[in-house]
Amino acid sequence: VQLQASGGGLVQAGGSLRLSCASSSLGFASYAIGWFRQAPGKEREFVSACNWDAGRTTYADAVRGRFTISRDNAKRTVYLQMNSLNPEDTGVYYCNAVRYPRDLRFGDTWGQGTEVTVSS
Repeated sequence: VQLQASGGGLVQAGGSLRLSCASSSLGFASYAIGWFRQAPGKEREFVSACNWDAGRTTYADAVRGRFTISRDNAKRTVYLQMNSLNPEDTGVYYCNAVRYPRDLRFGDTWGQGTEVTVSS
């Protein structure tokens, strides 16, 4: 499944961004989708995931209470609303199909991520 992340940008600490993960795959609605991020010089880490209808969601401790994952299957898009951003949220954000909650469904292949920079 091809997924394209977008919506990143430069924001001040305390600000908000909404990321989108769009797909052209007809099977999109059946996939759980996860968000991951990679900060400069660090390993990629799990951020959040939702099952096929977002009836189940999960978050990393670092973002719980600030980030919200949702999806619109009619638009084949998963969103990540990020509030109260802080500089530690800086990184490249990726989305990928997962076996809920976080195991990659189609292996360790990644599309182009979207860069988020939070200034202090």
